[in-house]
Amino acid sequence: MRLGLRLLFAFFVITGLAGFFALQVFRSEVRPSAREVLEDALADSANLLAEQATPDLRAMPAGGNLQDSPLARAIAAYRRRPVDAQIWGLHKRTLDLRVYVTDASGRVVLDSGFAPQGQAPGAAASSALGEDYSRWRDVHLTLHGQYGARATRVVPDDDATSVMYVAAPVRDGDRVIGVVAVGKPLATVQQFIDRAQRRILVAGFWLLGLSAAVGVLVTVWMVRAVRQLKSYATRVHAGDRVPVPKLPGELGDLAVAVDEMRERLEDRERLEHTVRALTHELKSPLTAIQGAAELLGDELPADDRERFAQQIQEQSLRLRDLVDRMLELSRLEGQRAIANPVPVELLELIDEVATAHVPLAIQRGVGLVWESRIDVTLAGEPESLRLLFSNLWSNALDFAPEGTAITVSLRRIGPEAVFTLRDAGPGVSDFALPQLGTRFFSLPRPRDGRRGSGLGLAIVRQAAALHGGSVAFEQASPGLLVTLRLPL
Repeated sequence: MRLGLRLLFAFFVITGLAGFFALQVFRSEVRPSAREVLEDALADSANLLAEQATPDLRAMPAGGNLQDSPLARAIAAYRRRPVDAQIWGLHKRTLDLRVYVTDASGRVVLDSGFAPQGQAPGAAASSALGEDYSRWRDVHLTLHGQYGARATRVVPDDDATSVMYVAAPVRDGDRVIGVVAVGKPLATVQQFIDRAQRRILVAGFWLLGLSAAVGVLVTVWMVRAVRQLKSYATRVHAGDRVPVPKLPGELGDLAVAVDEMRERLEDRERLEHTVRALTHELKSPLTAIQGAAELLGDELPADDRERFAQQIQEQSLRLRDLVDRMLELSRLEGQRAIANPVPVELLELIDEVATAHVPLAIQRGVGLVWESRIDVTLAGEPESLRLLFSNLWSNALDFAPEGTAITVSLRRIGPEAVFTLRDAGPGVSDFALPQLGTRFFSLPRPRDGRRGSGLGLAIVRQAAALHGGSVAFEQASPGLLVTLRLPL
């Protein structure tokens, strides 16, 4: 499974678990809390009515009831009252408290009756007058000096018909002479619970959606950052000179650390490769110099002495050229970016370099033909660009046959300056094309069969990469076509 899918899956699992536990908390805390609040209000009401019922119970004859008492008339008037209250967005249109009073034995002496939920105000309600409630939990506990409350279903199998009752004692001094119980259907508060649940569910879905959106954004950001690192590693492995991707936080630190490690490994590998290759390249001129020097120690004709001295001079120049090019290449490879780029008129710089090579071109009988030319300006390092074009010219002159011409062009294609150079030499075989621009890889020159150091085209490739450009080699008919692209 890909990293992005793993992150997204983990985020959804965490969000889903959080939503599940939030709903569990609602079910285990919010619903019971609403019933606890209702019970608290009923306890206050029961104790208030118990004080109102005390004079009536004291004056009630044995075996009588309170159906014609002031308390009964007040309760009857309460039941007939019209109501239309707006409570937090919900309409209350019924008064649904049930009040009953028992004597000291638990016999009901007053009952307001109980009307089912939704019945019109003032409608007839069933009454339990005269029934024995002494075994009901609320009455039984209250008569024995304890807190009494109960919840009873009107329909045994339907929890939605539950009614909560809370009782309070009616006292005559220290003696309990009766009980007042106040009941209220739980369905009247269930609508508030249902509304809260709906709001929590809606908010939960919104939170889940926002969390999912955030999760997707975070995942996309993470995957994009990882892909940048992967692309950077791939291009570095391919040999491209690319800057370290700018990433925030630990990923940015990781990118910098990887780049520093890459530089140390490349420096070490480059040094080992350079030492091996340089040792190999130095053997030939040093051997020639040593041999010529040994022969010069003997008695030789003047012509031979002059020939061997000339050989020492040529090999010394070859060694000097090799060292100079190695220093130039090392300088380019050590630069990660151009420190102080300046505007460079590219056509003017190319003409300057070509002019410097005119004497050698005349000596070898090679001409120059411009196919197209245009003035373009780019930001770069003039010295590195001169080095680039100088090595291109030198390589082309080494392989161009006498009597032929080097064909060049400078065009602007989109945001790039495109310079092409084609000689009319023998060209390069397909297997050797990918190796061009590699240090110490060279092909024999058609003039004398000697090989160069291969550092010239390596300098061209490095200088182009330093300017954010690229160089490509391909077969031409005849010769080799070099295409240089530099961003403007």
